[in-house]
Amino acid sequence: MATASSHHRARLRSRAAPLLAVVVLAVLALTAILRASRHDFVPGAARAAAAAAAGVGGGGNNHTIAQRKILLDPDFTPRLPRQSALSLSLSQRNALPPRNADRFPRLPDGHLNIVLYVHNRPRYLRLVVDSLSRAHGIGEALLIVSHDGYFPEMDKIVQAITFCQVKQIFAPYSPHLFPEAFPGVSSGDCQGKDKAAEKHCQGDPDQYGNHRSPRIVSLKHHWWWMMNTVWDGLDETRDFDGHILFIEEDHYIFPNAYRNAQLLVDLKPSKCPQCYAINLAPSDVKAKGEGWESLVAEKMGNIGYAFNRTVWRKIHAKAKQFCTFDEYNWDITMWATVYPSFGSPVYSLRGPRRSAAHFGKCGLHQGQGLSNVCVDNGDATVQLDAIDKVPNIKANWPVHIIKRQEGYQAGFKGWGGWGDKRDQELCLSFAYMHHFKDPSSP
Repeated sequence: MATASSHHRARLRSRAAPLLAVVVLAVLALTAILRASRHDFVPGAARAAAAAAAGVGGGGNNHTIAQRKILLDPDFTPRLPRQSALSLSLSQRNALPPRNADRFPRLPDGHLNIVLYVHNRPRYLRLVVDSLSRAHGIGEALLIVSHDGYFPEMDKIVQAITFCQVKQIFAPYSPHLFPEAFPGVSSGDCQGKDKAAEKHCQGDPDQYGNHRSPRIVSLKHHWWWMMNTVWDGLDETRDFDGHILFIEEDHYIFPNAYRNAQLLVDLKPSKCPQCYAINLAPSDVKAKGEGWESLVAEKMGNIGYAFNRTVWRKIHAKAKQFCTFDEYNWDITMWATVYPSFGSPVYSLRGPRRSAAHFGKCGLHQGQGLSNVCVDNGDATVQLDAIDKVPNIKANWPVHIIKRQEGYQAGFKGWGGWGDKRDQELCLSFAYMHHFKDPSSP
């Protein structure tokens, strides 16, 4: 009897084995389908989430195979304005490949991409472009020029660049492109301190009772659209995991800036692993540096700053805080809400002498209300010493940490200008526009 029972169990096991294999294969197939469907909802979770370089302070290679998905709010769907003919034509230009690739066919490992964001100060732009042309190593970089609006003279200046690969992108939802509709001025919009109920107009006032000004909100919209587009939307950069250097049209770039930036990026993992970024100048826009024989870690500044995709993911995760804070300046928004939410000081590594200079009369808009926002179209010159023309950062220098963080911090309530729910929703739409699948697409 025992022999017969053992034989019977053996037969059952032999029959169960194929059935178990079928079940396992079915589970694996179902898992693959579910994964594919998720990726269909978040297109290119692969590309958009590019992998972390080695930690916050990591240097690493420019590209990596590791990928991760972006966590999105399932209850929010991007709502972008209907584009005009001009807006659509600029979107088409955004898809064009970089120029000068025949002259500079290879971007070497360890290169930095550079993003220059501009509005409409052609005299300043000419000066910045001339300074970039004199930067040692600039031919190794991809220069992306991001335009807030379309201005023919600005376009012409950039078209004439021949010293590196260059790609132009235009913010297709810039208020400057919509003269009669949101995000520009709509006929039914409230103005100034209008009371919506009394004037029968639309719009949400900011914390000071002022309604939106398209000219003012464009500052923050452009920066946020640019960041999301450069990191997650462009073929040339969506898989790039190196550092991207950001400069403005009134930042004069010294001849040693590019090489110094590379040195700082290489030194950051060992010298300041807690640093989130590197800077080409002190956070005080008027300062020239201390002249010490040491590196400096301090509050992240807004002149010539560079960070990698790991840091971008941390910033992107704070989209709601960024987009709902009533402050029209992007940098003050970062200092007062986003950086404090990281839970530790946001240090940036720089040299003891600046490698870039802010030469415009309009700085951080400190203390300015909406009625006296700085406008500057003047000329400028920057004096250079011999030491500013060669790399001047030493690998054996120690790091001096400036722990006292001056300026805007958590608790600052903002200068306003960003109270309209339409601006906040458009801002959030920019954060999600490269991660949601368009329901109308096949």
